[in-house]
Amino acid sequence: MRTGSIGAVIIVIWLLLGVVAAAERGYFKNSGPASCAKAGTVVVTVVAGPLNWMGVNPKIKCDVPQPSK
Repeated sequence: MRTGSIGAVIIVIWLLLGVVAAAERGYFKNSGPASCAKAGTVVVTVVAGPLNWMGVNPKIKCDVPQPSK
């Protein structure tokens, strides 16, 4: 059996569990305008995978500079 394929399956399952956790938290609902912080929070939640159910609650805060007038 190839080790690489087992690792790939584990990574896919890990990320799928992260998507489930993000969906449970309502991150995919279209509530308000999209922002850097919202997108970042979704990404780190998905990457955290099953750790979300062990108390990890990743949040991203980012400040985008406003254009000058």
